[in-house]
Amino acid sequence: MLYEEARVYLDQASKYGSVLGLESISILLEELNNPQDELTFIHIAGTNGKGSILAFISTILKEEGYKVGRYISPTVMEYLERFQINGIYMGKETFAEITGEIKAAVERMLKKGYASPTAFEIETAIAFWFFAKEKCDYVILETGLGGRMDATNIVKNTIVCAFASISMDHMGVLGNTIEEIASEKAGIIKSEASVVSAPQKEAVETVLRIASEGRLQMVDMSRISVQKSDLEEQVFSYKEFKEVKIHLLGMNQIENAATALEIVFALRKKGVSISIEAIRRGLENATWPGRFQVLGRKPLIIADGAHNENAAVRLAENVENYLQEKKLVAIMGVFRDKEYRKMIQIMKPYLEYVYAIDLPNRERTLKKEDLVQELKAQKIPAQMVENVADALKLARNKIDHNQGILVFGSLSYLGEVIRLEGRAEI
Repeated sequence: MLYEEARVYLDQASKYGSVLGLESISILLEELNNPQDELTFIHIAGTNGKGSILAFISTILKEEGYKVGRYISPTVMEYLERFQINGIYMGKETFAEITGEIKAAVERMLKKGYASPTAFEIETAIAFWFFAKEKCDYVILETGLGGRMDATNIVKNTIVCAFASISMDHMGVLGNTIEEIASEKAGIIKSEASVVSAPQKEAVETVLRIASEGRLQMVDMSRISVQKSDLEEQVFSYKEFKEVKIHLLGMNQIENAATALEIVFALRKKGVSISIEAIRRGLENATWPGRFQVLGRKPLIIADGAHNENAAVRLAENVENYLQEKKLVAIMGVFRDKEYRKMIQIMKPYLEYVYAIDLPNRERTLKKEDLVQELKAQKIPAQMVENVADALKLARNKIDHNQGILVFGSLSYLGEVIRLEGRAEI
């Protein structure tokens, strides 16, 4: 199987949609002799911040000398970003080879009368096969949707269960109240695992405490002190760690870094060797694209994958703290199943003009015509643009010296923005 053929196979599997449940992934992995059982996991669930916590803890473990697998979704830069070892993406030949093995296992399932797995289930099996084949010391595993019935929750050898900020998202699928959504995400908790959480709303914390049976270790916000925070870096202290440096921006990233430190504390209690030097280097060297990322200075261009209400609140906080009086010319694309009206309402005070685009996923995108209509309904001047490159050119021509460009609404098109900003003609 060639790489292109493997991608076509996954695209065809996507017609089965997203189906929550562990039966199909369990049968598929059984056909592969359960490679996940050879691995040790740090499993992360949540609404916003999973990827950043993953970036911090995986880089810390890499700096200590461990071989660390990362399985993430959605991706920003390219498809194979979702399968990484020590920050290096899986190669195309390896992906094609492993996908061929998985395809054969799926065909055996079909012959036995089982339903075909979804694309996400197949990708999850690819990840486990890859990490087991490469004998990773640890795998940092990010849930796809929810937790309890997510395909990643098939794993047993979880050493730490971690929770990023949990808020309202995927309502109707995970639940219609914050407690229901938190309960679904708490379903990743395993009986022998340590349990760590970022700061949460009281209702969420209550759910996690009950589900963890007293093992929950929350980030203690009273122990965080910030020494520096600008568009270059942040310096903060948390518990015994004084003046650690990170390059991910925003108070939310300090909270995510503190969550990673709590994961470190939990791992150390379980006998995992992690030096102070590795912790400091890991926090400082961690990168994560599309999270309040400064792409340019002249003019100031910031990309942020804020794609739900809570993420928009954090984005607004960052704009307020870092940019202060700057009015922003924005580029926005958003999925129609997101709370885009609330997102616009939250960001309205900072937006002078918006260029609306369609997202690459034409089936899920909110059409640019409808996005412009909503922006104008909320008294924000806006116009439609055919593509990201044109939007960037128009935004550059529109801003003055006291303005910046903000690209937001969805992670799904930020990879293109980041690539374009590396080209001289833009």
